[in-house]
Amino acid sequence: MISLANWTSPILGAASTSGPAQLNISSSNLPGSQQLQDLANGIGGWALTLCLVALVVGATAWALGSHSQNYQQTYVGRKAVLISGLAALLIGAAPPLINFFFNTGLSIH
Repeated sequence: MISLANWTSPILGAASTSGPAQLNISSSNLPGSQQLQDLANGIGGWALTLCLVALVVGATAWALGSHSQNYQQTYVGRKAVLISGLAALLIGAAPPLINFFFNTGLSIH
């Protein structure tokens, strides 16, 4: 689960800059931040469940198309398996990717 409550940058400590414009990241300053975090976690869970269903349906279509010599069904099933696998990869990699780009943005002076 992703939690941004009391988050600090592992590279720079507190997320702030020097100068007239500053950014201090804290999700506890806004009302409803825990509900928003729970919503994001729930959407991620549903998305992974849908990826699993798409993978099973795609594998079934791939197998049936292969056994019935139906090229179109085989192609669609194979594509569904690959796309659902890539979608699950992106869902799992989303938090580290977001944190990477955020930390990269903090290092710009």
